[in-house]
Amino acid sequence: MATKKKSTKPTNKTFFQKLKTFIWKAALWFFGISIILVVIYKWIPVPFTPLMITRAIEQKLDGKEMTCSHDWVPLEEISVNLQKAVIASEDGNFLKHNGFDFKAMQKAYKNNNRGKKLKGGSTISQQTAKNVFLWQGRSYVRKGLEAYFTFLIELFWGKERIMEVYLNSIEMGNGVYGAEATAEHWYRKDAKDLSKNEAAGIAAILPNPRKYKATNSSAYIEKRKRKILRDMKYIGKLKY
Repeated sequence: MATKKKSTKPTNKTFFQKLKTFIWKAALWFFGISIILVVIYKWIPVPFTPLMITRAIEQKLDGKEMTCSHDWVPLEEISVNLQKAVIASEDGNFLKHNGFDFKAMQKAYKNNNRGKKLKGGSTISQQTAKNVFLWQGRSYVRKGLEAYFTFLIELFWGKERIMEVYLNSIEMGNGVYGAEATAEHWYRKDAKDLSKNEAAGIAAILPNPRKYKATNSSAYIEKRKRKILRDMKYIGKLKY
């Protein structure tokens, strides 16, 4: 009498168990690696960012020479004027919040719904998390990861380190990244020597640093610069 062979086809239960195990392990690896990276970058300079790589690829595809001016300097060697200027321009509550400015987000949401110019309401902490660890663009996945990394850098780095990484990594012109390279590019001087007006000029172009100029600026940038100079009077100094 012939015996009935057992089916070798995996059951749905086995498949979902394997999938669950895979997702669990992947999540553990992700959390482990992300925390290690954040801890490492608390102490060592960030050598490059995803945006730098993206811009280099764009330049290559456009047939242009790949350029990347980026010189890391400690926060103590970046003018307090520039520190205050970017806070006044990008995140007035930087010294007060824990990474997220919910009032600014709510205001941005209302303005966007009214058809005004789109603004994200992102804090300096959120921008730093995005610049260092993530890609550009808008998606719920990226925003979720941005929130996660923002929480981590606020927890492990603190405000001084966040400002240091931000000012050394942010795009401030075509192929120009960080305060030192920017000060040299626009004013032919070191970042530590920037005046209030010069710092405000740099901060004013941050909405689109590849379009606007910090010197010989348009009327729009000059208006932003004047506002930033007024707001800088009310910005406190980072402790380091």
